[in-house]
This record gives sequence, C-alpha cells and structure tokens, in this order.
Amino acid sequence: MENKTMPQVFLWMFIGLLVTFGTGYGISINQNMVETISRSGIYIILAIVELILVIVLSARIRKMNPSTCRVVFILYSFISGLTFSSIFIVYKLTSIMFVFLIAALAFGIFALIGYVTKIDLTKFGTYLMMALIGVLICFIVNMFISSIKFDLVLSSVVLIIFMGFTAYDVQKIKKSYGIIPEENVPIYGALQLYLDYINIFIHLLQFFGKEK
Repeated sequence: MENKTMPQVFLWMFIGLLVTFGTGYGISINQNMVETISRSGIYIILAIVELILVIVLSARIRKMNPSTCRVVFILYSFISGLTFSSIFIVYKLTSIMFVFLIAALAFGIFALIGYVTKIDLTKFGTYLMMALIGVLICFIVNMFISSIKFDLVLSSVVLIIFMGFTAYDVQKIKKSYGIIPEENVPIYGALQLYLDYINIFIHLLQFFGKEK
C-alpha cells in the first residue's frame, strides 16, 4: 500500500501548490482584487480562515469523509493563494519561478532522505518543533527591533528547520498507514508536505527573490 499511496501524496501536494500559485498569480494581475485583499481587515480574515482550515483538517482527518478531506484541502490551497498573491506583486515572475525550482530541489533531496533512511526520525520532530517555537518568538521580538540582519539569520534557521521537517514528515507519513484511514493518507501527507514546501519557498525567496 505504501508504494501505491506515496505517489498520491505527492500528486495532491502538487495539486495544492498549483491551486495556490495559480490563484496568487491570477489575483496579482487584477488590480481591484489586489486592493480588496490588501485591506488589513480582509487579509486578517483570510489568514484566520487558513489557520482554522489547517486545524480542522489536521484534527478531523481520521474521521472525515475522503471527499470532504479533498474539498477542505483544495479550499485551503485556494485561500492560501489569495494571501500569496502579494509575492507576485513584490517579486519578478522569473525570480519566483527560479526560487520555486530551488525550493523543489531542496525539498526533493530531504524528502528522499526521509523516505530511504533507516534512522528513526521520531525524536527529531520534538526538537524541530521546539526550535520552530523559539524562532517564532524571535520573529516577534524582531518586529520591535526591526533588524534586517537578524531577520535573515532567523530565515536561515527556519529553512534548516523545515528541511528537517520534510524528512521527518515523509517518514511519519510512511508510518501513518493503519493509523489514518487509507483513503485519507494522501491528503494527510499532502497537507504536511505542502506546508513544508511553502515555508522553504518563502524563506528562500527572501534570499534569492528579485523585487520588481
């Protein structure tokens, strides 16, 4: 079942990314939509909805109907695209495509490591989460300090964390068979890896992205 399901995981992850980036680009070329979403109230509402959908999908994945799982995942990807439209406004399209490929390469390497390694990565999940919480606290502190150098250091650390999460999550998905209903594993895995990839992409964009 593992050999059959992992390709479905990556397929649904790709579909989610396609919806997000397609939506983001489509919004970015519509000035009226850009102005509507950029209003602080709308943007905050969309961000809250994103968070709610992730929590619901993660918490209810064992009990959800497979069709419902897919709908919620696509809806989450679409709403993420709405908030993601800002990168198409700030950065050159060629630069975004370049960083997308770099992120895909980095993601692919660590996904492969997670898939083939015999080392149990379970214990690393706790350390990665603790490191992520620590970095988030530092990001909040830096909102008041506004240090560009510190921000770049934090982005570097986040990159390392989510590359680690990629390997960890791939192994976790392999071990989820039997724990999560078989028909829901592709969406469960796709959501985890989608979040890993998006975070790798966003922070690589800070280093390699060229603004318009």
